[in-house]
Amino acid sequence: MKRLNQKTALAAAMAMVFSAPALATNGMNMEGYGPIATSMGGASMAYDNGTAAVMNNPATLSMMNSEHRFDVAVGVLGPRVDATVDAGAMTMTSDSTGRSYMMPAMGWAKKSGTLIYGVGVFAQGGMGTEFGSNSWMADPSMGTNTALTAGLVNRSEVSVGRAILPLSFSVNDSLSVAATLDYVWAGMDLQMAMSEAQFQDLANPAAQNIGEASGTLVQGFGLMYEPFGGTGVQKLHHAYFDFSNDDKYSGKAQATGYGGKIGLAYKINRKLNVGATYHAKTSLSDMTTSDAVMSMGVLADTGVMSGGAPSGTYVDMNIPVSGKITVKNFQWPATYAFGAAYQASDKLMVVADVKQIAWSDVMKDFSMSFEADNVAANGGFAGAKMDMALYQNWDDQTVISLGGAYQVKNDLVLRAGYNHANNPVPEKYLNALFPAIVESHLTLGLGMGSGAQQVDLSFTKALNVESTNPGNGSTIPAVTSSHSQFSWQLMYSYRY
Repeated sequence: MKRLNQKTALAAAMAMVFSAPALATNGMNMEGYGPIATSMGGASMAYDNGTAAVMNNPATLSMMNSEHRFDVAVGVLGPRVDATVDAGAMTMTSDSTGRSYMMPAMGWAKKSGTLIYGVGVFAQGGMGTEFGSNSWMADPSMGTNTALTAGLVNRSEVSVGRAILPLSFSVNDSLSVAATLDYVWAGMDLQMAMSEAQFQDLANPAAQNIGEASGTLVQGFGLMYEPFGGTGVQKLHHAYFDFSNDDKYSGKAQATGYGGKIGLAYKINRKLNVGATYHAKTSLSDMTTSDAVMSMGVLADTGVMSGGAPSGTYVDMNIPVSGKITVKNFQWPATYAFGAAYQASDKLMVVADVKQIAWSDVMKDFSMSFEADNVAANGGFAGAKMDMALYQNWDDQTVISLGGAYQVKNDLVLRAGYNHANNPVPEKYLNALFPAIVESHLTLGLGMGSGAQQVDLSFTKALNVESTNPGNGSTIPAVTSSHSQFSWQLMYSYRY
């Protein structure tokens, strides 16, 4: 396999960099659900935080002090993500233009004796980043490259939501237990460029630094690809996966499935409550779309590409192949959490949670397959298949949430908190597609209103974190991802 020069290596890494998504900020989870909990660092296990309990600890629904409650909320994630490639004397940085992502929610609950039941619809979390066509251009060393002159848009967006049916039961005046049944949906858009260096790494069994690729499409391309001993294709400028739509709430590739939670809340005395919950790993179908394109920008022999003998004349050309994309086994992880709420005085409540998120079970790799349509327009690639996996190997994540609420007067409460989680992504496998590296959050909020109606508001600042994948020292240079975020949530509640 030929060795790439430094400039080519830089452009190779940028293909991945410019697909870097901004993630929700406890891995792909939001740091909190509902502005009451979020403004107190996300702590939510042991006090009444409204119908957001269906996403937090459903047993806290039994603390509701009205017969009915209706909440409607909207949140906006505001990520700031950039990535820098360092290839010795050359560096290149790009900022994502994906800076605002809507996260809606609503919930309704009814108390009937010792039972509380209801329904909730919440955005779980996800990722999203967009880099324009001027972010990844042809490497100057390639000369006039008509396959890349206009640049490539690199875009990634994943959304996950839940429709939830909760049931909470008050066993006695101190103990409540609860469970939920969750209908889960997920969507993904992806416009992702894979460079020559990445393709060579994926397709070469001896390398496997970032992942692996196999299948008849890879084998067929290898028969033409001169660096692999074939005839006709001298250079691969890029391979480009494209399945995307303009829907803000549902991606082109979609999956549905189920999940669930159990929880308990216990009142130790009039000042101290404790709570715990377990969220089961989801059971989602594979994400699929039959309307996808994989295109390859190549420098190729005109005779071979027209089905004849080699002509010795090479030109840049783009080979589009239509087909079906399947994102395999994308799941949301199991979560365990425990927390306490202490009423320190008539006006002050302090809260604390510890949460464990099992990312290692669901984020071993990002696995995707492409199956070319069996049509004449796809030429020799008709019916061919490609399986690809990008290694992730995330660690499990421990999240600590601390917060407090101070009742200034009957119709005003002020809240503040802190949320800290370890970075689940090992530097060796940090992939700019998934820079889930944020660790610390500062949170503020307030609640206004009394009686039937209330408005709650939260603000979260995720402090900037940088992490660097050192690369392999040759064809894949070091890549540094940087991620910070400012988010808010607003909720209107009606109790009757």
